[in-house]
Amino acid sequence: MVSVTVWNEYLHEQYNEEVRRIYPDGIHQAIARGIGDESIQVRTATLQQPEHGLTHDVLAETDVLIWWGHMDHGRVEDAIVDRVHERIMNGMGLIVLHSGHFSKLFKKLMGTSCDLKWREAGEKERIWVVNPAHPIASGLPEYMTIEHEEMYGEHFDIPAPDELIFVSWFEGGEVFRSGCTFYRGQGKIFYFRPGHETYPTYYNPQVLKVLKNAVHWAAPSQAAKPVRGNHQPLEPIDGKA
Repeated sequence: MVSVTVWNEYLHEQYNEEVRRIYPDGIHQAIARGIGDESIQVRTATLQQPEHGLTHDVLAETDVLIWWGHMDHGRVEDAIVDRVHERIMNGMGLIVLHSGHFSKLFKKLMGTSCDLKWREAGEKERIWVVNPAHPIASGLPEYMTIEHEEMYGEHFDIPAPDELIFVSWFEGGEVFRSGCTFYRGQGKIFYFRPGHETYPTYYNPQVLKVLKNAVHWAAPSQAAKPVRGNHQPLEPIDGKA
């Protein structure tokens, strides 16, 4: 059983009637209901909760953190970002969704601006699987089509991904690296582009399939924690040059 925490800043749903109509209980609850099954145990957390719902105890019990944010990345306290960052470096998985690319956490992990082109015109997005052997692509068709989404376009200012799994094409002509993995410390990170708040993307069965696959991929490996610093030899050293 993989323990997942779905984090959402939960602001659009409170201030925008259209978003509230699509996600009446919040984006976090839609994702939680869509991915929870006999192998994935899900809890949720939001910006407004004490410590943004990401207490030491919650993070200690979280194998994979899913992150959605957009309106107010700046309100996320630096101390919480540092706390989550440390957990990732020690093995917790992270899945960053859509506009979470501009979160303090993702930018800290990437070390770049994470900026990109964007346009909100409700256009078609076709997501091509470019690494069909990867576990995150398991059970997916050659491509997925989302009829209405926000456009994100290159150049996406991130480091070269360790693995590129999905590339999007948009009706207006742009392309985008929409499914990227990164390794930081003992943690595994997956960035997945779709999920603008005014479209019902998180009810799409194929999108939810990607998230389920990503949860299992990003779960901690249980490998021994590396020991660093000055180290005693494992074998005798004769000292002869």
